[in-house]
Amino acid sequence: MQICTEKQMPNIVHLFTVNAPLREVFRAITEQKGLSSWWTETAIASPEPGAELEFTFGDIFYNKMKVISFHPDKGVEWECLEGAEEWVGTRLSFRLKKVEDGCEVRFEHRDWLAETDFYASCSFNWAYYLQSLRLYLETGRGTPYSSK
Repeated sequence: MQICTEKQMPNIVHLFTVNAPLREVFRAITEQKGLSSWWTETAIASPEPGAELEFTFGDIFYNKMKVISFHPDKGVEWECLEGAEEWVGTRLSFRLKKVEDGCEVRFEHRDWLAETDFYASCSFNWAYYLQSLRLYLETGRGTPYSSK
């Protein structure tokens, strides 16, 4: 365990294993079809470095991300360009590792300015949507946000 003497920016971190091939997990976190199957049905995404991605949650929430790191079958990282004020400038990453039973996913939403109520709510919602990612990959059906 590392003890920090300076105040660090809070991060949301989740680690889990999914029973699916690494390549399928990578597609689910980078391609429009995958993202719209587990996060929000209105995802607009292109799986390439420098691409700008858009995620809409009805009239409630919108964000635009830029792909700043893209490593096939290893992971992807985005920077939030537009959205809720507390999200802008934060970075989201999915790191993948092949394991015996499938694929380990390490998700991080880093560089929050403070541990606010919105931060706490987002941490909860990320857990929900990451479970949706697992369901999508293991059963073919996730629980993405739908405005219907």
